[in-house]
Amino acid sequence: MIYDLQKASILKRISAWLLDFILIVILAVGVMYLMALITGIEKHSDALQKYYVEFGEKHNVDLLISQEELNKQTEEYVVRYNEAVQDFFSNEDAKNAYNQVLTLPLLIITFSALIPIIIVEFIIPLCLKNGRTVGKKVFNLGVVFKNSVKMSTFALFVRSILGKYTIETMVPILLLYMVFYNNILGITGLIVLGLLVVLQLAVVIATKTNSCIHDVLSNTAVVDMQTQMVFTTYDELMEYKESLHQEEVKKSTY
Repeated sequence: MIYDLQKASILKRISAWLLDFILIVILAVGVMYLMALITGIEKHSDALQKYYVEFGEKHNVDLLISQEELNKQTEEYVVRYNEAVQDFFSNEDAKNAYNQVLTLPLLIITFSALIPIIIVEFIIPLCLKNGRTVGKKVFNLGVVFKNSVKMSTFALFVRSILGKYTIETMVPILLLYMVFYNNILGITGLIVLGLLVVLQLAVVIATKTNSCIHDVLSNTAVVDMQTQMVFTTYDELMEYKESLHQEEVKKSTY
């Protein structure tokens, strides 16, 4: 065993990540299904469609028409459309259904990402020790501080929740949500998403351990446990280094 940092190979890391990703996706689908049942989003969606049809027929317009198609309509049609929209939002039940369908998907997505990541990237590594997920356990990888000292619980929290969940998962999801579902950010959101991807690649290339953002934040590295020595505390590491130094001194006297 070697106490210096034994960087894991890219192939092993990718293989472990794929296995963990599959587990996260399976759990996410299950959580998403349960959240859909709990929130009753299908009921709200059906109610919203009913109100769209009701107020559309009342004003003889299509409330589901796109902005691009609306711009092609006559001035009279646009006036009726605006009246239908105003009438729609003056109805409390219709407005409530609209707000529920607008906000519930984000709530469902948030918990569908959070719960699996907490389980796979935080709880399981706490149980398996040395930051080992199921994928890392299978491919004999681990996570330690960059000085080969055992990773703390706080560092594991920063790595999994702040790094993997918040920055690397929810930020991209929120950007995509606002671009394609809410039509808010448009091309700006895609540019920010692209910059985040470039930043991740730059961090991997620039760091000696080829670390991702979550490892940089927690000052950790993915290592090959087959050859890596892991020290429980920093003092233990210093004692080991001192013992090596003493051995070298003894050898030099002969």
